[in-house]
Amino acid sequence: MTTVWPAAAPAEPAPQSDPTSSPPAGFPGPVLVMGAGSIGGYLGGRLAAAGARVLFVGRPRMLEALGAHGLTLSDLDGGQRRLPAERLCLATEVPVGAQPALVLLCVKSGATAEAARALGERLPRGSLVVSMQNGISNAAIAAAHAPGLRVVPGMVPFNVVELAPGHLHRGTDGMLAAQDDPVLHPWLPALRAAGLPLALHADLVPVQWGKLLLNLNNPVNALSGLPLRTELLDRGYRRCLAALIEEALGVLRRAGIEPARVTALPPRWLPIVLRLPTPVFRRLAARMLRIDAAARSSMADDLARGRPPETDALCGEVLRLAARCGAAAPMNGRMQTLLADPAALRLPMASAEVWAAITDRSP
Repeated sequence: MTTVWPAAAPAEPAPQSDPTSSPPAGFPGPVLVMGAGSIGGYLGGRLAAAGARVLFVGRPRMLEALGAHGLTLSDLDGGQRRLPAERLCLATEVPVGAQPALVLLCVKSGATAEAARALGERLPRGSLVVSMQNGISNAAIAAAHAPGLRVVPGMVPFNVVELAPGHLHRGTDGMLAAQDDPVLHPWLPALRAAGLPLALHADLVPVQWGKLLLNLNNPVNALSGLPLRTELLDRGYRRCLAALIEEALGVLRRAGIEPARVTALPPRWLPIVLRLPTPVFRRLAARMLRIDAAARSSMADDLARGRPPETDALCGEVLRLAARCGAAAPMNGRMQTLLADPAALRLPMASAEVWAAITDRSP
């Protein structure tokens, strides 16, 4: 596998209109994607397709797929790009002497500390790292394990699934977000040209909590075994999600945190709308349901591949905040416990079974 950044090269022409088909903007420097899974592969692929030099550091399974098939990127708007395998720079670890201008930290939350230590050992002091991970605490964890690096919290709002080896598909919408930091400003035009516009926030925490409320659907979706859109059109599963969100909103109120609005609906309305009859929900949540048939949660993929799910970065964040502010979050706690031993699960679980598990009642 190539472990030296290749010269920048555009992807093969897109068969349909795509923002990356315009001439690439100048990039401040090379990019290292730490965690070339679905999200990391998609973000890095968009940058590479726009002309950036990108090094993908990831698991052997994904790297072997990219080496054999190249990288195809598609989305729910019909856009498609393909980067041939010979244009990809792949590595299983951070190479000695690497000097990226930007690191996108995209590993699963449980691997954050290890990944941060690896970056801290190999990269120059002060290297810019943007955590594009689920949850609230990953940037702080990374900074604690790599104190010499400049770690900035970020957020990815959209869903990416692996449709086939080397084919990553964005199934939902949204704009990337990050904590405002002057070091990110030179990257804004290039990210926009790559089809990855980035919104900067003076305080990212409310945005992260707004996203986490929606991500509480990840365990529900994983247990259902259904595509996201199909699951959200099932009132029984929506009842489970509404209960998890309502409980988290109560904890946030107790902690004095106002979650940002990251969908067309204000956060406090989410439990109400989710509990509505499906025909009414379908009309009121039309923008929320702008999800194509291929979309599913990354947690569903984790369970399918026998990997530990990221429940601690979602329900666990609610539980830790509850402990700090003297609140209770029993349903999020039961959901975390339920997924603590994936091998013991009998999947898929019917909505009534999920409800019984998180409410501690018989189905």
